[in-house]
Amino acid sequence: MPHHHIQVPTPSPPPLRDHLPFSDAPTAPDPIAVTSRWLTRAGRPWFPVSGEFHYSRHPAAHWEEELLKMKAGGITAVASYLIWIHHEETEGDLRFDGDRDLRRFARLCARHGLDLIPRIGPWSHAEVRNGGLPDWVMARTHAPRTDDPSYLTAVRPWFEAVAAQLRGLDRASGGPVIALQIENELYDQPDHLLTLKRMARDAGLDAPLWTSTAWGGVRLPGDELLPLYGGYPETFWTEHDGGWPDTCRKHFFFTHQRDDEGIGADLRPTTVRGTDPSAHADRFPWATCELGGGMAVAYHRRPRVDAADIGALGLTKIGCGSVWQGYYMFHGGTNPLGDLTTLQESHATAYPNDLPVLTYDFQAPLGEHGQYRPSYDELRLQHLLLAEFGERIAPMESALPADGPDGQHDRTTLRWAVRTDGRASGFLFVTNHQPHEPLPAHENTTFTVAFPGTEPPLTLPTTPVTVPSGAYFCWPLRLDVAGLRLDWATAQPVCTVADDDGRTILVLAATDGIDPELALDARTVGKITGAGTVRREAGRLLVTGLRPGTEALVETETADGGRVALLVLDATTARTAYKGTAWGAPRLILSPYGVVLDEERDEVRLHTRTDARPAEPPVLAVLPAPPHPPTVSGATLTGTPDGPLTRYTLHPDPTTPGTPLPEPSLTLLRPPGPPPAPTTGVLARASAPADEHYDAVAAVYRVDVPGDVPEGTLLRLHWTGDTARAYTRTGELVADQFFAGHPWELAADRLPPGEPLLLKLLPPAPDAKVHLPVEAPPGVAEVKRAEWVTRRRWTLRPA
Repeated sequence: MPHHHIQVPTPSPPPLRDHLPFSDAPTAPDPIAVTSRWLTRAGRPWFPVSGEFHYSRHPAAHWEEELLKMKAGGITAVASYLIWIHHEETEGDLRFDGDRDLRRFARLCARHGLDLIPRIGPWSHAEVRNGGLPDWVMARTHAPRTDDPSYLTAVRPWFEAVAAQLRGLDRASGGPVIALQIENELYDQPDHLLTLKRMARDAGLDAPLWTSTAWGGVRLPGDELLPLYGGYPETFWTEHDGGWPDTCRKHFFFTHQRDDEGIGADLRPTTVRGTDPSAHADRFPWATCELGGGMAVAYHRRPRVDAADIGALGLTKIGCGSVWQGYYMFHGGTNPLGDLTTLQESHATAYPNDLPVLTYDFQAPLGEHGQYRPSYDELRLQHLLLAEFGERIAPMESALPADGPDGQHDRTTLRWAVRTDGRASGFLFVTNHQPHEPLPAHENTTFTVAFPGTEPPLTLPTTPVTVPSGAYFCWPLRLDVAGLRLDWATAQPVCTVADDDGRTILVLAATDGIDPELALDARTVGKITGAGTVRREAGRLLVTGLRPGTEALVETETADGGRVALLVLDATTARTAYKGTAWGAPRLILSPYGVVLDEERDEVRLHTRTDARPAEPPVLAVLPAPPHPPTVSGATLTGTPDGPLTRYTLHPDPTTPGTPLPEPSLTLLRPPGPPPAPTTGVLARASAPADEHYDAVAAVYRVDVPGDVPEGTLLRLHWTGDTARAYTRTGELVADQFFAGHPWELAADRLPPGEPLLLKLLPPAPDAKVHLPVEAPPGVAEVKRAEWVTRRRWTLRPA
């Protein structure tokens, strides 16, 4: 029987405090500070969750709803590159209008209670032309990203312009800016990093946290910048035939190594390291800003990232000891078309990768056009855990078993870790998933966690379980909930919610293939009723036989007279869970639709999802239910009990507009010619086909766009080929994609209404040095099917 044991080490000494030159505004009601092991806010441990969303890569008209989607997904801070070339392509023509309106974006974050982390550059990377430096800056200096006076002379007005946009939005003014990132991926210029920080301050920028990316053995200027780390499940920047990189593989193991030497390794010599990877561990907490929320595609390498890859990586990092989960990207986007050049990273500017001209979807949890992806649900489940218990988890130290995996190619040893307070309680983490190479199931598994104090070890569960292949989860260890002690549960904590009867309900998520077992400290239980079978054993009340779902409710009266219930949801239902303020009170909402909680307008909005066929008619279950059923325009609402929740079903008014669009009119105007001859660029990597090939040999299709397409509609194209572009009848490029097996989705509101759209598809060459996750038949460029995908939105208001 595989029994896994860990001896939790004696707790470390108290963390260093007030040792770093970071300070919040004296007037901030919830001052932010940094210890050597975690961050604090209002004097309490704080576990931020940040997600990247580039405002200049998304239509400003949609910013507010997309920010609210991110907030509903558990994001507490929005990070965004301020991409200089998007704002000042031509020297002196600084634009902060329309989709470049930084101030409006920041104010929207503030309005909806989201922190903001501007990544001010000046060099960003972001897969942008010149890393975001305008061409005129590159022409002015032979030493960009250094203290070269001609470079700094150009940077200073940029920082001053950013400061003007953010004036009155800092913490001293009650604004949302909690951190400022200087530069990006600059591993060997500590003096320049310090110069940039001083210049930003002189320009009028300020924040409680000043940060720097820290991968690649970065050399930081003393304690001046908080190092932030990253880790991706896949890469577009490695070689087409290099296989799955070991620098990605490592992120699916529990480890205390923070650095990832692989990120950005195509832009720096991998043999050069600035500092020892552990150099910052004693003075700074383990914080991240680029955990892979997906992955871009380059022409030569087009990885596919699945939701489980993203979810497993995120949960593993929490188990490793992360105290700040930061995702790149959380929301995809679209490059603007430049006035002088296209604005993507490419071989044309001596960068090693050719990227699409427009799309920067990144396979993110929220796509280029705001599409919900399954990874959004995987991460939201973890973010609910952090929102509820992050204050407890942040100070907990990570401990690894002595008999862990033997290297990064060990696929047989179970990967697990614990985070504990060093005395009696904590959380157990298991990751049995990694991309590309399935991990085996582990049968008859139990764990023993021995603490250094007087509390006896925990051995769980009482009946050994099989850890399924592909599973990843977190179990509580001696979790106190409103006077009830849960010694363990073979289900992941999600959140707590108070119902109208005064009960505190702990919601847990079961793992497919593992039967839930709840072990309650009998000393804290006065009475227990509800679902499952209860038996007393070794001072505990063990609850088994639960069938996870909304009816799997175990109710207790605690020894001190309180009322605590435990609701064990099945894995699928748990991934429909949202929690937030809805109709004036904190509520749990379960819905297969996308849910937006708009506190300012006192609305809940349901969004049709396009990644799966949701329940029809629309449904949501709520706990606690509002005093009166909410109202919704264009539909009636009925409510029925669903365990402790109330399930509402929306019945659309049959007279309400919503007739499905007919299938798109798709006409083949020209079959493809022979594939363009492959060419190579920087690092001898395959280059994207030149523009002239789209006129010469591309297959050409015509799609007629109706003049009355409903708001939110997508044109979904199922196709095969190499690359594809969409043009208006006047020749304006409006969308593009490199084939990687995904359907191509175009937002109808970015297409010319009532006019034809021309699709130009190039076939792949048989000998192209390109990595694809699926087969693309050489010489074939074909749209197999086109469909309009209507995304509806329902607004529920209080009665």
